[in-house]
Amino acid sequence: MMLEYRVAARRIDSHGSEAEAKAVRLVLDTDMAGRDDAFNPAELLLASLAACLLKGAERVTPMLGFDLRGIAVTLHGVRQDSPPKMVRIDYEIVVDTDESDQRLDLLHRNLRKYGTISNTLAETIDIAGTIRRKA
Repeated sequence: MMLEYRVAARRIDSHGSEAEAKAVRLVLDTDMAGRDDAFNPAELLLASLAACLLKGAERVTPMLGFDLRGIAVTLHGVRQDSPPKMVRIDYEIVVDTDESDQRLDLLHRNLRKYGTISNTLAETIDIAGTIRRKA
């Protein structure tokens, strides 16, 4: 089965653009000086990976019978200038749970194995991350 996705984007002015999917509009930072009220393309890439990991948790925790009270993901991307590209992404997943360390590792393996965005990016970018229990 193949799923398809559609996004439309347009330039608003020299300070920004917007993307649309379904019933949502997202302001994009396409200003050469940058802006604080919108995600730039690199941040969108990182947010996409974060959303993939979080959505994956929603998908796999019921299948694993995993007790999940909460989950958060922090990411750090490294971009080179010439040619411009992301070369590394590091992440930390913090899980609010009483599950054992072995079950945390199982969750982590499943999140990495079954994520559309994580699998796509892993083909071209060095992605490394950890999972830990919330303190």
